[in-house]
Amino acid sequence: MAALGGGAGRLTVNGLPVVAGSFAIAYVHSVYKAPSAEVFTVEGRRFTMRAVVSASDSVLDYYALDGTRSRTPEGLWVLRLASPATYDGLSLLTTSIGRRTLLAGGRCLPLYPASGAAQVRVAVRLTPDVRGRACRPPYDGLRAAGATLTTSRSS
Repeated sequence: MAALGGGAGRLTVNGLPVVAGSFAIAYVHSVYKAPSAEVFTVEGRRFTMRAVVSASDSVLDYYALDGTRSRTPEGLWVLRLASPATYDGLSLLTTSIGRRTLLAGGRCLPLYPASGAAQVRVAVRLTPDVRGRACRPPYDGLRAAGATLTTSRSS
């Protein structure tokens, strides 16, 4: 762990603890109304999108990305990307319709405003304190699936 301003810092994504080197951005798909998530792994301060998880297989079709499809024991659909995408940071437009929410370290952090739209930047950094709260439906099941995916991924 590195020092941050005289105290110990913890690797976080927007203030949520990065545990087991992963996090997810969950949302309700605007067309299919299905809980879904993009699953990322963290390497240093960069992060890589590895998979899409959803309650609906139609969401995976919507992405039109190459990869391997499977199902989790909980019945969620998974698309493991053939060509993962790596980022230093990610800018997102968030609304209360899609309800984009960060899932990391067993916590959830809503990224969307109560009404209207907001521009949010997702980044990994060292921070002194963690934020967030326990994940609630519809994201509680996606949180567990995302953790399973990143710990069982092939190299």
